[in-house]
Amino acid sequence: MRILKRCWSSLNIAVSMYSKLPAAQCDWTDENMKYVMCFFPWVGMVIGLFVYGWDMLSSFLGIRDALRTIVFMVIPVAVTGGIHLDGFLDTSDAMSSWRPMEKRLEILKDSHAGAFAIICGIIYFFLLYGVLDSVRSAMVPVYACCFVISRSFSAFSVVTFPKASTKGTVAGFSKSAQTRIIQTTSIAYILAAGIVMLLLQPVYAMAALLGAVLSFVWYFHRAMKYFGGINGDLAGYFLSICELAMPLMMVAAFYVSEIVVK
Repeated sequence: MRILKRCWSSLNIAVSMYSKLPAAQCDWTDENMKYVMCFFPWVGMVIGLFVYGWDMLSSFLGIRDALRTIVFMVIPVAVTGGIHLDGFLDTSDAMSSWRPMEKRLEILKDSHAGAFAIICGIIYFFLLYGVLDSVRSAMVPVYACCFVISRSFSAFSVVTFPKASTKGTVAGFSKSAQTRIIQTTSIAYILAAGIVMLLLQPVYAMAALLGAVLSFVWYFHRAMKYFGGINGDLAGYFLSICELAMPLMMVAAFYVSEIVVK
Protein backbone atom coordinates (compact mmCIF):
# COMPACT_ATOMS: atom_id res chain seq x y z
CA MET A 1 0.00 0.00 0.00
CA ARG A 2 2.86 2.37 0.81
CA ILE A 3 4.45 2.00 -2.65
CA LEU A 4 1.03 2.50 -4.29
CA LYS A 5 0.56 5.72 -2.31
CA ARG A 6 3.99 6.97 -3.44
CA CYS A 7 3.19 6.14 -7.06
CA TRP A 8 -0.15 7.92 -6.81
CA SER A 9 1.59 10.99 -5.40
CA SER A 10 4.29 10.84 -8.10
CA LEU A 11 1.61 10.59 -10.79
CA ASN A 12 -0.19 13.67 -9.50
CA ILE A 13 3.06 15.63 -9.20
CA ALA A 14 3.97 14.69 -12.79
CA VAL A 15 0.55 15.74 -14.07
CA SER A 16 0.50 19.02 -12.14
CA MET A 17 4.10 19.86 -13.09
CA TYR A 18 4.02 18.98 -16.78
CA SER A 19 0.43 19.65 -17.77
CA LYS A 20 -2.66 21.72 -17.13
CA LEU A 21 -4.71 18.59 -16.49
CA PRO A 22 -6.52 18.30 -13.14
CA ALA A 23 -4.53 16.53 -10.44
CA ALA A 24 -4.85 15.86 -6.73
CA GLN A 25 -2.73 17.98 -4.41
CA CYS A 26 0.33 16.20 -3.00
CA ASP A 27 3.28 17.21 -0.89
CA TRP A 28 6.45 17.55 -2.99
CA THR A 29 8.58 15.50 -0.62
CA ASP A 30 11.58 13.41 -1.67
CA GLU A 31 9.53 10.26 -1.09
CA ASN A 32 6.66 11.42 -3.29
CA MET A 33 8.98 12.55 -6.08
CA LYS A 34 10.83 9.26 -6.46
CA TYR A 35 8.76 8.04 -9.41
CA VAL A 36 7.66 11.31 -11.03
CA MET A 37 9.60 10.64 -14.25
CA CYS A 38 7.93 7.23 -14.55
CA PHE A 39 4.63 9.02 -15.12
CA PHE A 40 5.88 11.86 -17.29
CA PRO A 41 5.13 9.90 -20.53
CA TRP A 42 1.51 9.54 -19.38
CA VAL A 43 1.03 13.21 -20.23
CA GLY A 44 2.20 12.28 -23.73
CA MET A 45 -0.46 9.57 -23.88
CA VAL A 46 -3.16 12.14 -23.14
CA ILE A 47 -1.80 14.48 -25.84
CA GLY A 48 -1.70 11.58 -28.30
CA LEU A 49 -5.33 10.70 -27.54
CA PHE A 50 -6.39 14.31 -28.13
CA VAL A 51 -4.42 14.43 -31.40
CA TYR A 52 -5.95 11.18 -32.62
CA GLY A 53 -9.42 12.28 -31.50
CA TRP A 54 -9.08 15.59 -33.32
CA ASP A 55 -8.04 13.82 -36.52
CA MET A 56 -11.11 11.58 -36.30
CA LEU A 57 -13.39 14.53 -35.59
CA SER A 58 -11.92 16.75 -38.30
CA SER A 59 -12.22 13.92 -40.83
CA PHE A 60 -15.86 13.33 -39.83
CA LEU A 61 -16.68 17.04 -40.11
CA GLY A 62 -14.67 17.48 -43.31
CA ILE A 63 -12.30 19.99 -41.68
CA ARG A 64 -9.08 20.28 -43.62
CA ASP A 65 -6.17 22.59 -44.36
CA ALA A 66 -5.32 25.39 -41.95
CA LEU A 67 -7.79 24.77 -39.12
CA ARG A 68 -6.93 21.07 -38.85
CA THR A 69 -3.20 21.86 -38.74
CA ILE A 70 -3.49 24.74 -36.27
CA VAL A 71 -5.46 22.61 -33.80
CA PHE A 72 -2.78 19.91 -34.10
CA MET A 73 -0.24 22.58 -33.11
CA VAL A 74 -2.35 23.96 -30.26
CA ILE A 75 -3.21 20.65 -28.55
CA PRO A 76 0.26 19.98 -27.01
CA VAL A 77 0.57 23.61 -25.90
CA ALA A 78 -2.92 23.60 -24.38
CA VAL A 79 -2.32 20.35 -22.48
CA THR A 80 1.15 21.28 -21.19
CA GLY A 81 0.67 25.02 -20.77
CA GLY A 82 3.73 25.61 -22.95
CA ILE A 83 6.23 24.60 -20.26
CA HIS A 84 8.51 22.84 -22.75
CA LEU A 85 8.33 25.68 -25.27
CA ASP A 86 9.54 28.00 -22.52
CA GLY A 87 12.64 25.82 -22.24
CA PHE A 88 13.07 25.81 -26.01
CA LEU A 89 12.97 29.62 -26.14
CA ASP A 90 15.35 30.09 -23.22
CA THR A 91 17.82 27.58 -24.64
CA SER A 92 17.63 29.11 -28.11
CA ASP A 93 18.38 32.50 -26.59
CA ALA A 94 21.36 31.15 -24.65
CA MET A 95 22.87 29.22 -27.56
CA SER A 96 22.42 32.12 -29.98
CA SER A 97 24.32 34.47 -27.68
CA TRP A 98 27.68 32.74 -28.35
CA ARG A 99 28.78 33.72 -24.85
CA PRO A 100 30.97 31.65 -22.48
CA MET A 101 29.27 28.73 -20.76
CA GLU A 102 28.76 30.59 -17.48
CA LYS A 103 26.98 33.41 -19.27
CA ARG A 104 24.79 31.00 -21.24
CA LEU A 105 23.69 29.39 -17.97
CA GLU A 106 22.81 32.85 -16.64
CA ILE A 107 20.71 33.54 -19.74
CA LEU A 108 18.75 30.34 -19.08
CA LYS A 109 17.78 31.71 -15.67
CA ASP A 110 16.65 35.05 -17.12
CA SER A 111 12.85 35.25 -17.22
CA HIS A 112 12.88 37.79 -20.07
CA ALA A 113 12.57 36.63 -23.68
CA GLY A 114 15.41 37.86 -25.87
CA ALA A 115 15.32 38.64 -29.56
CA PHE A 116 16.86 35.28 -30.49
CA ALA A 117 14.20 33.43 -28.51
CA ILE A 118 11.42 35.23 -30.39
CA ILE A 119 13.07 34.64 -33.77
CA CYS A 120 13.64 30.93 -33.04
CA GLY A 121 10.09 30.58 -31.75
CA ILE A 122 8.63 32.07 -34.94
CA ILE A 123 10.82 29.83 -37.12
CA TYR A 124 9.87 26.79 -35.04
CA PHE A 125 6.13 27.34 -35.44
CA PHE A 126 6.43 28.03 -39.16
CA LEU A 127 8.34 24.77 -39.59
CA LEU A 128 5.89 22.89 -37.37
CA TYR A 129 2.95 24.24 -39.34
CA GLY A 130 4.52 23.19 -42.63
CA VAL A 131 5.26 19.70 -41.33
CA LEU A 132 1.89 19.05 -39.68
CA ASP A 133 0.07 20.41 -42.72
CA SER A 134 1.71 17.55 -44.65
CA VAL A 135 0.74 14.86 -42.12
CA ARG A 136 -1.81 12.54 -43.72
CA SER A 137 -4.51 10.78 -41.72
CA ALA A 138 -2.66 7.48 -42.19
CA MET A 139 0.28 8.97 -40.29
CA VAL A 140 -1.73 10.33 -37.35
CA PRO A 141 -1.87 7.13 -35.21
CA VAL A 142 1.94 6.96 -35.41
CA TYR A 143 2.24 10.69 -34.79
CA ALA A 144 0.04 10.34 -31.68
CA CYS A 145 2.56 7.88 -30.22
CA CYS A 146 5.40 10.36 -30.74
CA PHE A 147 4.44 12.30 -27.62
CA VAL A 148 5.06 9.22 -25.47
CA ILE A 149 8.40 8.54 -27.18
CA SER A 150 9.69 12.10 -26.70
CA ARG A 151 8.79 12.16 -23.01
CA SER A 152 10.27 8.72 -22.41
CA PHE A 153 13.60 9.83 -23.88
CA SER A 154 13.38 13.02 -21.82
CA ALA A 155 12.69 11.12 -18.59
CA PHE A 156 15.66 8.83 -19.31
CA SER A 157 17.93 11.85 -19.83
CA VAL A 158 16.83 13.52 -16.59
CA VAL A 159 18.15 10.66 -14.46
CA THR A 160 21.09 9.72 -16.71
CA PHE A 161 22.79 12.79 -18.21
CA PRO A 162 25.15 15.03 -16.20
CA LYS A 163 23.47 18.12 -14.78
CA ALA A 164 24.43 21.66 -15.70
CA SER A 165 23.67 22.78 -12.16
CA THR A 166 23.06 21.25 -8.75
CA LYS A 167 19.99 23.48 -8.44
CA GLY A 168 16.72 23.55 -10.40
CA THR A 169 13.84 21.21 -11.16
CA VAL A 170 15.78 18.57 -13.08
CA ALA A 171 18.50 18.38 -10.43
CA GLY A 172 15.81 18.10 -7.75
CA PHE A 173 13.93 15.34 -9.55
CA SER A 174 17.16 13.48 -10.34
CA LYS A 175 18.31 13.64 -6.72
CA SER A 176 15.05 12.19 -5.41
CA ALA A 177 14.46 9.74 -8.28
CA GLN A 178 14.83 5.99 -8.35
CA THR A 179 17.31 6.04 -11.23
CA ARG A 180 17.28 2.37 -12.26
CA ILE A 181 13.50 2.12 -12.11
CA ILE A 182 13.02 5.27 -14.19
CA GLN A 183 15.63 4.20 -16.75
CA THR A 184 13.99 0.79 -17.08
CA THR A 185 10.49 2.26 -17.26
CA SER A 186 11.54 4.81 -19.88
CA ILE A 187 13.08 2.11 -22.08
CA ALA A 188 9.95 -0.01 -21.64
CA TYR A 189 7.75 2.90 -22.77
CA ILE A 190 9.96 3.48 -25.82
CA LEU A 191 9.88 -0.20 -26.77
CA ALA A 192 6.11 -0.51 -26.21
CA ALA A 193 5.26 2.67 -28.13
CA GLY A 194 7.77 1.75 -30.85
CA ILE A 195 6.18 -1.70 -31.33
CA VAL A 196 2.70 -0.15 -31.55
CA MET A 197 3.97 2.34 -34.14
CA LEU A 198 5.63 -0.41 -36.18
CA LEU A 199 2.45 -2.48 -36.14
CA LEU A 200 0.39 0.49 -37.30
CA GLN A 201 2.63 1.87 -40.07
CA PRO A 202 6.12 0.37 -40.21
CA VAL A 203 7.64 2.85 -42.69
CA TYR A 204 6.38 5.95 -40.88
CA ALA A 205 7.25 4.37 -37.54
CA MET A 206 10.87 3.74 -38.51
CA ALA A 207 11.17 7.28 -39.84
CA ALA A 208 9.70 8.78 -36.65
CA LEU A 209 11.91 6.66 -34.39
CA LEU A 210 14.97 7.68 -36.39
CA GLY A 211 13.97 11.31 -35.86
CA ALA A 212 13.69 10.69 -32.10
CA VAL A 213 17.10 9.03 -31.87
CA LEU A 214 18.81 11.75 -33.92
CA SER A 215 17.17 14.42 -31.73
CA PHE A 216 18.34 12.62 -28.59
CA VAL A 217 21.93 12.43 -29.82
CA TRP A 218 21.79 16.11 -30.87
CA TYR A 219 20.38 17.03 -27.45
CA PHE A 220 23.20 15.27 -25.57
CA HIS A 221 25.88 16.80 -27.82
CA ARG A 222 24.55 20.35 -27.53
CA ALA A 223 23.93 20.10 -23.79
CA MET A 224 27.41 18.84 -23.02
CA LYS A 225 29.22 21.15 -25.45
CA TYR A 226 27.47 24.41 -24.60
CA PHE A 227 26.19 23.92 -21.03
CA GLY A 228 28.19 21.09 -19.46
CA GLY A 229 25.02 19.11 -18.75
CA ILE A 230 21.24 19.38 -18.79
CA ASN A 231 18.61 21.29 -16.85
CA GLY A 232 14.87 21.87 -17.17
CA ASP A 233 15.20 24.34 -20.03
CA LEU A 234 17.39 21.98 -22.05
CA ALA A 235 14.96 19.12 -21.44
CA GLY A 236 12.18 21.33 -22.81
CA TYR A 237 14.40 22.24 -25.76
CA PHE A 238 14.88 18.55 -26.56
CA LEU A 239 11.17 17.78 -26.27
CA SER A 240 10.27 20.59 -28.69
CA ILE A 241 12.94 19.57 -31.21
CA CYS A 242 11.99 15.89 -30.96
CA GLU A 243 8.30 16.63 -31.54
CA LEU A 244 9.23 18.50 -34.70
CA ALA A 245 11.81 15.99 -35.95
CA MET A 246 9.58 12.92 -35.63
CA PRO A 247 6.70 14.11 -37.87
CA LEU A 248 9.26 15.76 -40.18
CA MET A 249 10.92 12.39 -40.77
CA MET A 250 7.51 10.81 -41.35
CA VAL A 251 6.64 13.40 -43.98
CA ALA A 252 10.05 12.97 -45.58
CA ALA A 253 9.48 9.20 -45.74
CA PHE A 254 6.12 9.81 -47.43
CA TYR A 255 7.61 12.01 -50.15
CA VAL A 256 10.54 9.62 -50.70
CA SER A 257 8.09 6.71 -51.10
CA GLU A 258 6.08 8.79 -53.58
CA ILE A 259 9.23 9.40 -55.68
CA VAL A 260 10.17 5.70 -55.55
CA VAL A 261 6.69 4.62 -56.66
CA LYS A 262 6.75 7.03 -59.59
